[in-house]
Parts: sequence; C-alpha cells; structure tokens
Amino acid sequence: MSTREFTCVVCPNGCSIVVDVDNDETPVVTRVQGNVCKRGESWARQEVENPMRTIASSVPVCSGDFPLASVRTSRPIPLAKIREVMEEIRKVSVEAPVEIGDVVLPSPAGCDTEVIATRKVRKVR
Repeated sequence: MSTREFTCVVCPNGCSIVVDVDNDETPVVTRVQGNVCKRGESWARQEVENPMRTIASSVPVCSGDFPLASVRTSRPIPLAKIREVMEEIRKVSVEAPVEIGDVVLPSPAGCDTEVIATRKVRKVR
C-alpha cells in the first residue's frame, strides 16, 4: 500500500488530493480524499490506474503560406502510447491548404483518437 498526492487539474479549485494505492502488479486505488467534486475523484483514479494525455505538436506543410501546421489529438491517449504516437506524427507532412479540424493522422498507434490540425495554412499560388 502506498499514498500519492496530486493537485487536481479538472476544475479551478485545484484540490490537494491524497490517493491510497494498492500496488500489487497493477495499481488499484483504494481511497481518494481531499477532492471537492466528484470529477476530482474520477480524475485521481484515472491518473493512477490509467493515465491519459492529449498531445500537441506540429507537422510540415508543403506549398503553404506557413511551413508548419499545429496539430493535437482529438481525445486523450494512454500515457504509455505517447512515444509511439509521436513517432507516427513525426513521419507526417501535409499538402496545403490545411483547415482547422482536418484529420492529419487517423488512429495513431492504434489509439482511439485522430490527430487534427489546429492551424489554418493557405496554399501558396
């Protein structure tokens, strides 16, 4: 059994959360304290048992009025998959024009997300 301390990032309260964890082979939360709202408890459990993250990066754009388009995952991915997803993003380049929301990479590393553009890049004539 171990105890972990977190500052919750779900809402502006920034609660100090203390989580008791049973550390056999797979961590299992046995108790959560200090959260003001239910979302804090859910977040703390997920952070211990299956941490998720959203990735932001950029990809090169060919024939564009800007050389890069910023991108991000449309949904959080497992923390353990970040390296694999970034390796796939690094292999991508796109042709202008690029619109915000365009899917640049579907299902990277088999994750249930898409990498989408977050910057508009116009085509150079």
